[in-house]
Amino acid sequence: MSANMTGKARKLPLRLILCAPRGFCAGVVRAIDSVEEALRRHGAPVYVRHEIVHNKYVVEDLKSKGAIFVDELDEIPDTNAPVIFSAHGVPKSVPEAAKARNFFAIDATCPLVTKVHREAEIHHKRGRTIILIGHKGHPEVEGTAGQLPEGAVVLVETLDDIARLPFSAQTPLAWCSQTTLSVDDTRDMVAALQARFPHIIGPHRDDICYATTNRQEAVKAVARDVQAMVVVGAPNSSNSQRLRETAEREGCKVSVLVQRAAEIDWSLFEGLTSVAITAGASAPEKLVDEVVDAFRERFDVGIETRLTTQENMFFPLPKELRS
Repeated sequence: MSANMTGKARKLPLRLILCAPRGFCAGVVRAIDSVEEALRRHGAPVYVRHEIVHNKYVVEDLKSKGAIFVDELDEIPDTNAPVIFSAHGVPKSVPEAAKARNFFAIDATCPLVTKVHREAEIHHKRGRTIILIGHKGHPEVEGTAGQLPEGAVVLVETLDDIARLPFSAQTPLAWCSQTTLSVDDTRDMVAALQARFPHIIGPHRDDICYATTNRQEAVKAVARDVQAMVVVGAPNSSNSQRLRETAEREGCKVSVLVQRAAEIDWSLFEGLTSVAITAGASAPEKLVDEVVDAFRERFDVGIETRLTTQENMFFPLPKELRS
């Protein structure tokens, strides 16, 4: 009997495992709270440069409350309203442009991204060229590279990129990374950099953030026990894409990324008896609940949560929004 049949038809049993931790990280909570607190204190509108976090549901919700999202500052009229920079960070040219226009600017960059910015600046002051491991075009990469003069940061995306670097083993170099990458892929990239450049300097603490690491480890702990993994997140969310890839690498027959339950291709789940669900760091739990409910409509679901680590990280709001 088809698992797609509802109503009085018998539903096929399905073991559903919820990965934990999943969903919002402290940096995302801080960024969203920054917009909501600015709206509460100052009223609408509040302008936000780029998506505050990579999640359409979150962005639309904030729009409904009075937030206006822009790609660049020149889209904003002269205003006394708050202008917020997204969690991914911005090049130095952005706050400089905001200051030139006397904007009330609030920086909601995740503190763990700011850490990477400061590290890059220190290495630059000490005469090192920065090798940045990341994805071209991602706003976090653009923000990190934009902390320094053009040419001071060299982006590498693949092992082949590292092999083609023009530096000698004696060139003063340092590496840093985007915070939302695959832990395993980045480990391989760092090993390749260290093999080519034995004197390259790395960060005191890993640049990949705690939430990215924890969510990937939670997926690894579950992926071999299930036939499919559903990652709730946005297609432009780096950490969500890495979760899907992690499940695939660990052997899941089906590994899909969906923004909402309506995007699920149910034909992929016909005949399966075990599925896991996780969520990227910018996906709200409400969307996870929506996906779980969609599975309940179609299957006789037994739910368990698999917890791999506890998270208690907290970041205070930007100083402009603190009481």
